Amino acid sequence: MTGRLRHRKRHLPSSSSGSPEDFGGARAAQRRRGIYLLPNLFTTAALFAGFFAIVQAMDQNFERAAIAIFFAMVLDGMDGRVARLTNTQSTFGEQYDSLSDMTSFGVAPALIAYEWVLHDLGRWGWAGAFVYCAGAALRLARFNANIGVVDKRFFQGLPSPAAAALVAGFVWLAVDNRFPIRETWFPWTLFLVTVYAGLTMVSSVPFYSGKSFHLARSVPFWVMIVIVLAIFFVSSNPPIVLFALFCCYAISGYLYWTWLWWRGQPNPVRSTSSRPEG
Repeated sequence: MTGRLRHRKRHLPSSSSGSPEDFGGARAAQRRRGIYLLPNLFTTAALFAGFFAIVQAMDQNFERAAIAIFFAMVLDGMDGRVARLTNTQSTFGEQYDSLSDMTSFGVAPALIAYEWVLHDLGRWGWAGAFVYCAGAALRLARFNANIGVVDKRFFQGLPSPAAAALVAGFVWLAVDNRFPIRETWFPWTLFLVTVYAGLTMVSSVPFYSGKSFHLARSVPFWVMIVIVLAIFFVSSNPPIVLFALFCCYAISGYLYWTWLWWRGQPNPVRSTSSRPEG
């Protein structure tokens, strides 16, 4: 009897279920695969906001379309932050983010501007919209080519989300009847804003990127107070405040560029660049 028990024990499949370490490694691998989905979910949400903006513009709901652009901008800023905080950066994420940006900040603002009033200008209208769309495409292609080459503290040219916010903010402010200009001037004013945003995107003007600010780093208490006041300030009158903020940002690069030229200092987005763009 004892011999039979010993014989059975020798043939028990003791290793078929795996050790606890194996289970821990498998679960960790599953968690790592799941974390990579998180930043891409934010990118997908930003892409949906851009698609929603296009649909609303086609339905002549320009205020909703403009607001959707701002939602896409917030979501686009969050996916990069989440990827860095969770250490889940990937080449796929970079390319997916660029394609999403082209839809949300390239095609959508150009279509909103054209469908709203630029079509009244005929050839000039669609030419202005195309200049913006082409500028966004070139801006994103150059950004991908210069990753790891230019100074990370600055963007080379106006970033596409800020350019989209400039165009969408103008539309939102005008549709909300809070623009102190005549309606007959809307087409040409928006034309100038759209062309300015498109050409500034492909310029070599340095714009502060804000990438040196880390969410995980401790900050003084007064910074939190400033953030709370800024949220209150924006919520008091979103169209006016947001458009004014992005107008200031769209001009800040040229002011900083002029200041560098006056002091004889090199352009930070050109001085470290040594690789030709494809």
